[in-house]
Amino acid sequence: MTDYGDTDSRLVVKVLTEALPYINRFRDKTIVVKYGGNVLDPKDTNTESKSSLSDFASDIALMTAVGIKVVVVHGGGPQIGEFMTRLGKEPVFVNGLRVTDAETLDIARMVLIGKVNLDIVGAVNKHGPLAVGLSGEDAGLINAEALDPALGFVGDVQGVDTAILHQLLNQNLVPVVATIASDKGGQMYNINADSVAGALAGALGAEKLVLLTDVSGVRSDPRDPDTLIRKLSTAQLNALISSGSVEGGMIPKAKSCMAALENGVRAAHILDGRLPHVLLVELFTEQGVGTMITAAAPSKGNES
Repeated sequence: MTDYGDTDSRLVVKVLTEALPYINRFRDKTIVVKYGGNVLDPKDTNTESKSSLSDFASDIALMTAVGIKVVVVHGGGPQIGEFMTRLGKEPVFVNGLRVTDAETLDIARMVLIGKVNLDIVGAVNKHGPLAVGLSGEDAGLINAEALDPALGFVGDVQGVDTAILHQLLNQNLVPVVATIASDKGGQMYNINADSVAGALAGALGAEKLVLLTDVSGVRSDPRDPDTLIRKLSTAQLNALISSGSVEGGMIPKAKSCMAALENGVRAAHILDGRLPHVLLVELFTEQGVGTMITAAAPSKGNES
């Protein structure tokens, strides 16, 4: 007979008991999760990359199983860069953004839609017929326009039509969105995945926006992991941007979170997506592991 007094069994019971109120709170709510390309970096070993994607996929499947409506938005910058290198094409960046000519746009479409999207959909669907791959072009999901002529075919979100997402979510499916979209004239653009995730979260009236990246969250000193800030208000986050404490690739993430919160999203989270089952730990435990951002000053305890 199983000894339910052993340490492992008590730990399982504790975890499940702690998770239950959060599961009840988020049932039938929408959570938008951005899965960054840096989480599945081609420089990682295959074993690490596959393990990270496998953990992510099982987290998404479990969230869906307990009644949470999940939308996944994914990037793929490192994968695009790696494929460009294979083809002998040198990436060019302006202010941290990749200049995207017609050839680079074709590569981005091929990598994001034909590789990264399929990998994520396939990983989730190992747990059942759950995930459906989309891009911003599908069913007019995202209306784009050029962000800056100097960047070529790099786009910005101008509008969102969530009809296709609602149809899929109402069937208990998981939309997995690649960030390629077109303008009204049919010209395609590659769009920053953080921006797309924030725009979709706001348009859907999501409960949460979660950005998975390759750092632990927002830090008061970006080079010191020990300065991770667990909870921030948008005012505090703005102050960190102004002071230079939030810099580089963290700036579009911060702005995406603030835009989502301005549009009614209850909370935004920035997490290290390489940690095992980080989504479940952040959403279903008292402590959490990353940075949570709210419109007002956060209270004590994890308000996940």
